[in-house]
Amino acid sequence: MLSWPGPTTWILPATENVSHYLRGQHDGIAVRVTSHPVANLLCRSFRGPIVSTSANPEGHPPALSANGVRRYFADKVSIVVEGPLGELDSPTPIYDAMTGKCLRS
Repeated sequence: MLSWPGPTTWILPATENVSHYLRGQHDGIAVRVTSHPVANLLCRSFRGPIVSTSANPEGHPPALSANGVRRYFADKVSIVVEGPLGELDSPTPIYDAMTGKCLRS
């Protein structure tokens, strides 16, 4: 399945040196190689990966604008980068790289 770069997340096995801040209580780590122009430019300019979380608190709908992100996280983030939404109308699909199983479609 061709999915990178693009809006697909894969869960990969995490080695013991991957911080629990990145993987939580999970054995794997979620990875995406984005084709989104703003996120791609940030990664290329920074010359490295971006670590992020979803643009919504658990159980709430996704923020669909920079102002929506600010409403959810005003007291937790210092910068919100303005830019267009990605090409999907819903959260990205997530697949387990070891099994190929779709965990979120």
